[in-house]
Amino acid sequence: MSLKIKKGDKVQVLAGKDKGKTGKVLRVLSLKSRVVVEGLNIVKKHFRRRSEQETGGIKEVPAAIAISNIALFCSGCGKGAKVGINVLENKEKIRICKKCQQQI
Repeated sequence: MSLKIKKGDKVQVLAGKDKGKTGKVLRVLSLKSRVVVEGLNIVKKHFRRRSEQETGGIKEVPAAIAISNIALFCSGCGKGAKVGINVLENKEKIRICKKCQQQI
C-alpha cells in the first residue's frame, strides 16, 4: 500500500480529541495504516525498570493515530490539505496541495 504521508511531514488532525492541532510525524506504521505524531494523542504508559540507570514508572508517550484522521498541512492554505502527485519531466514525483497547487 502506498501512503502519501512520510516521516518528518507536518500534519493536522481532522478527528478525535486533538482535532485541529498540528505536529510532526515521528513514525509511519504502513501495515496498520497509522502514524505517530509528536505531541499528539498522548497516553500514559507503564514502564518496567530494565537496568540500574533506567527508571520505571508511568510516562506519557504519543500513541498512533489512524491515517484517515490526519491530513498533510499546507503552508499556503494554512490548513490540512488533500494531496495530489505531479510527475515532472525527469520522472520525479512531487506532492502538491490540490487546492492551491503549491508543493508540499
